[in-house]
Amino acid sequence: MDIHAIRLKPGEDLRLALERLTMERAWKAAFIVSAVGSLDRACLRFAGRDEEALIEGELELVALSGTLCANGVHLHAAVADRTGVVTGGHLLPGCRVRTTAELVIGSAPELSFRRELDAQTGHHELAVTAGSRKGVF
Repeated sequence: MDIHAIRLKPGEDLRLALERLTMERAWKAAFIVSAVGSLDRACLRFAGRDEEALIEGELELVALSGTLCANGVHLHAAVADRTGVVTGGHLLPGCRVRTTAELVIGSAPELSFRRELDAQTGHHELAVTAGSRKGVF
């Protein structure tokens, strides 16, 4: 496993930066290890809903998890507002860094992630290949 430490600066879009880094660094199978920082706006999609929710203000990024690969990322985030109320969901473009976002990302060179349409769920789900074996490891 390889570890990558990255700091995003004010104004950067959290999701778009992760998508860009995945392509630039040619990560075949990457995942979020740790993330802390602040946002001034978060765009999230809540479970079972199609529309996005926009949250604005001084927000702390209290959790970020997910997988990254060349044909897609799947990221979930939780943010806390000034009163400590936490809101979480599927991370969408439009999440803007307020002061910093400190990210630690792991990549597994021995694996390959892809997002493939799953007939059962109707969504593009994670498919993992390790060497010549395909499946869940």
